[in-house]
Amino acid sequence: MTLSLQLPNVDGTLTRYALRNSAPAPLPAGKVAFNRIVYSAAHVVANPRAAIDPWLQCAVDWDQTISYRRYLWSLGLGVAEAMDTAQRGMGLDWPTSLELIRQSLEAARDVPGAVLASGCGTDHLELDSVKTIDAVIAGYEEQMEAIEKLGGKLIVMASRALARVARSPADYERVYDRILSQARQPVILHWLGDMFDPALKGYWGSGDADAAMSTAIGIINAHPSKVDGIKISLLSKEKEITMRRRLPATGGIDGRGVRMYTGDDFNYAELIAGDGFGSALVCGQSDALLGIFDAIAPAASTALAALAQGDIEKFRAILDPTVPLSRHIFAAPTRYYKTGVVFMAWLNGHQSHFTMVGGQQSTRSIVHLSQLFRLADAANALQQPELALHRMKILCAVHGIES
Repeated sequence: MTLSLQLPNVDGTLTRYALRNSAPAPLPAGKVAFNRIVYSAAHVVANPRAAIDPWLQCAVDWDQTISYRRYLWSLGLGVAEAMDTAQRGMGLDWPTSLELIRQSLEAARDVPGAVLASGCGTDHLELDSVKTIDAVIAGYEEQMEAIEKLGGKLIVMASRALARVARSPADYERVYDRILSQARQPVILHWLGDMFDPALKGYWGSGDADAAMSTAIGIINAHPSKVDGIKISLLSKEKEITMRRRLPATGGIDGRGVRMYTGDDFNYAELIAGDGFGSALVCGQSDALLGIFDAIAPAASTALAALAQGDIEKFRAILDPTVPLSRHIFAAPTRYYKTGVVFMAWLNGHQSHFTMVGGQQSTRSIVHLSQLFRLADAANALQQPELALHRMKILCAVHGIES
């Protein structure tokens, strides 16, 4: 029997769509080993039964949220916790983020080899009350202390407060010099572009990407032993490659250089594969800290295992078809990509509902989600095709589209 349903088009018409890949997507065979450090920025599962005002209050289904992290670890992926993919600063407040970090760290202790790093920022500060650089530093220090007290590794997130009060690159240098000098272990820096968060426009003290990059590189060069790597999320492979080639060839977590963690959800396959440029290991390739790996975890794991075995063709054959899906999920307004990530988790049976913290499931249209469904099928990213079809029919019916 053909698995099909009616889906809407951009022009408002309906077309019957038949699944191309009606067999479950393959999972990695046996224990996986990678030659890249790979983090999946993981989403949170909302509690749809909580008696709250969803736009104003946050309710998390802790059991399902932690279960999903165990799933990612089982595929060999690290977890980047309490990041923007988890709706940090976009529905997920700091107290809930800290509880998320605590529970994830506790769960990781029961998983041999589990890799976890946690977002540290200034999102608990009331922006209108932040007037000085010292207030930003104090904000970072408060979250650093809380996460390190739990034994967590830091991902130093970009700060809306810093972007608001900084007047020059020197202000960024002052903040990051202070934070890095205090860190107990090497951290991952996070450069999040304004396409993800408009409040971060002009980060590092300049609207010019090259000038901003020079400031960030200068900060890293001043503290190479305190920086594991930097994640840049600018959706530009050219900028990432340029910065990757400028990173110090010494320092980092193993002394072999500061790593580039790709955050480019448009070009991750080729950036992870690398170009072999430069003598240091980390100069010619990118490791990964990606939101899209939450949505395509089995494909990412299988592809990375192939890459570790030297099979670049298999790596690209698996990951390349997922790129159009990722580009659609992260299409402008890019900050709403989290809706697509959670939608994929629902389609694939990792949660029983399509409800998000802050009611964010409403940020994408049924036309957008229908195209996402088609692209997920084309990428063989539907792990349970019949279930995905059933759930897509339910969503369409809510929007007045009957199959």
